[in-house]
Amino acid sequence: MKDDSMTPEQAVDKATEIYETAVDKLQAALKLFIESGRKPDPRARKRGDFCYPRIKVIYEPDGPPPPISRAFAKLSEAGVYATTVTQPRFFRNYLISQLANIARDYPVTIEVDVSTSEIPYNYVLDMSVSIDAETLPPAEFAAWFPTPQLAFIGDEIADGDPWPDAEDKPLALFDAPRVDFSLKRLAHYTGTAFEHFQRYILFTNYHRYVDAFVEWGVQSIAGNGPYTQLSAPGGVVVDAEHPSPVEAIAAGPWRRHQMPAYHLMGPDGASGITLVNIGVGPSNAKTITDHLAVLRPEVWLMVGHCGGLRHSQRIGDYVLAHAYLRDDKVLDTVLPPDIPVPPLAEVQVALQEAAEAVTGEDAEALKARLRTGTVVSTDDRNWELRFTDSAKRFNQSRAIGIDMESATIAANGYRLRVPYGTLLCVSDKPLHGELKLPGAANRFYERAIGEHIRIGIETLERLASGDAKLHSRKLRAFDEPPFR
Repeated sequence: MKDDSMTPEQAVDKATEIYETAVDKLQAALKLFIESGRKPDPRARKRGDFCYPRIKVIYEPDGPPPPISRAFAKLSEAGVYATTVTQPRFFRNYLISQLANIARDYPVTIEVDVSTSEIPYNYVLDMSVSIDAETLPPAEFAAWFPTPQLAFIGDEIADGDPWPDAEDKPLALFDAPRVDFSLKRLAHYTGTAFEHFQRYILFTNYHRYVDAFVEWGVQSIAGNGPYTQLSAPGGVVVDAEHPSPVEAIAAGPWRRHQMPAYHLMGPDGASGITLVNIGVGPSNAKTITDHLAVLRPEVWLMVGHCGGLRHSQRIGDYVLAHAYLRDDKVLDTVLPPDIPVPPLAEVQVALQEAAEAVTGEDAEALKARLRTGTVVSTDDRNWELRFTDSAKRFNQSRAIGIDMESATIAANGYRLRVPYGTLLCVSDKPLHGELKLPGAANRFYERAIGEHIRIGIETLERLASGDAKLHSRKLRAFDEPPFR
């Protein structure tokens, strides 16, 4: 870092000041408009009063860039790297850590200024202000205040498309409008505040896993473990002092939300575990991972059910995915299915070791009911009724399990640079006459779900211990923004 540069802390402080000043001005103008009909001063927008802050990293080296082995915070060539930021107070630790790595290893100048990108009014509305939609329809707000420009919000940087600004190179995968859009979507779909999401994430496709996670979480916060609170949809937050935490969460409004989320939080508010019940299907899997990616989580894992494809498998056996056959189709236009989605060694090892620890079985004994192989994800829930159309491909892929979400989650993790992994539990074997019938299903649920979710939790705790280097170079392109 050069002597005349802002420090990373100073840069984030400045970005926070610019952002919060802009939000205050926008909220004040909105309040006057809603309560008295007073229109904002048109000069405010010309001055940039409602604009996001922009962080710039200026790299003008005297020689070639230093050899850096880490997977991120690397500058490949000279130039100005820039990004707009939102909620800098929430993202403070992330922003400082990324800038600190760059400032330590490169002769850069860090600057912060006001961008030309406006904060949409929808993202800063104070819910304490009531709006009469009949007297103040959305068109009235759009005439006087910045609105989301959805045509210009996308994932062009992540998908490797040409960056439209020839002067500045992208500093991060997502700019402020894209992040703000996703933060609002997360609250809508999950019923919880984006501030409650943790850096280690589990996905499941059955609500019974939620019940097991909540029960384990309540026991954990009541003990001497690392967790202090459990957050659930509808603003329900319980701690060790709550008289009936399980009942309070069950009675909450989680049914109103398409993909309810539950957050087991520690004292730092970030290094705990989030569980999202994404339901069934690749569309939900893509939707939630598109939005969660802006939080830059450390890892996400799929722990759910699958159909077993081999005679030797039994109901309740585990499938550890090391490859994916993508028949889900939802990502084909942005990540063609012929692009390989590689397994990540650190995650695979952690899943295997966690399974051994939770089941109490050594690796050799566990082989009898944990199989590593290819998982097929399909967009057809009744795939078995037309299996003859797919039989050859399934055989060629050597697939051992089939579901509707895992390949989508892994592929979007690969695409959006979030480490991923999958451990599924065989709930039926339709090709071999073992269907998921009510009696057998209940016995399976009682026996398997608690153990399975515990393996997922144990895996994330192992990864969070700091021993694994999660952000693999496998997830980085050759032309990549510096921020991870």
